[in-house]
Amino acid sequence: MMSDRVKKNIVLGVLFVFPIVVYLFFASGKNNFAKLPVLSPPIDELSVFKSIESKPVVLEDQITILGYWGNNILSKQTEALNLNEKIYKRFYEFKDFQFVIIVEEGVEEQIADLKQTLVEGVGTDLVKWNFLTGTADQIQTHFNSLDIPISLSNDLSSPYIHIIDKKRQLRGRNDDEDTTILYGFDAKSVAEINKKMVDDVKVILAEYRLALKKYNTDRKK
Repeated sequence: MMSDRVKKNIVLGVLFVFPIVVYLFFASGKNNFAKLPVLSPPIDELSVFKSIESKPVVLEDQITILGYWGNNILSKQTEALNLNEKIYKRFYEFKDFQFVIIVEEGVEEQIADLKQTLVEGVGTDLVKWNFLTGTADQIQTHFNSLDIPISLSNDLSSPYIHIIDKKRQLRGRNDDEDTTILYGFDAKSVAEINKKMVDDVKVILAEYRLALKKYNTDRKK
């Protein structure tokens, strides 16, 4: 039988190795533990929109993956599946993490069909997928608050998905090798999601976890 000393060494080894594994998980991307640059002042809150899921949804104090899908939801199925498989499924269990997709009023049945497709495709709990409806003017006004050189299409949609921090600020890259400033990620491109978005989501999650760890350490002093 295993001796108490061996058991103790195994436990100590696990306690030592686990933090290293967590570190490597977050540090595996290009940006490591550098903070993602802030690319905008705080954007508008979500108070003008209505939740399809009938629950309160806010940006403040949340790490948000934000998208604008307008009124042609059927055309967004590939983008939704890409994001669900590569981003949501991987990170949704982290606290204070959410998806927010803003759509035009009247597409509730299309959203229900899309959510069914997501569940069937990946089998993931969609509890942190939030779909909000609004008028065309409300959607355009909110998008304008991002203050970026990207426009919505005629159907009030964009292929780009954005990372919003807990202070409602847009995060991205100011040294991207392809576009210099990266305001959002093209959800149609699996390569861009894999090579850039996964990395940047890891970075912002690590940033807040390190900040929380420092806060808790300081409180104990």
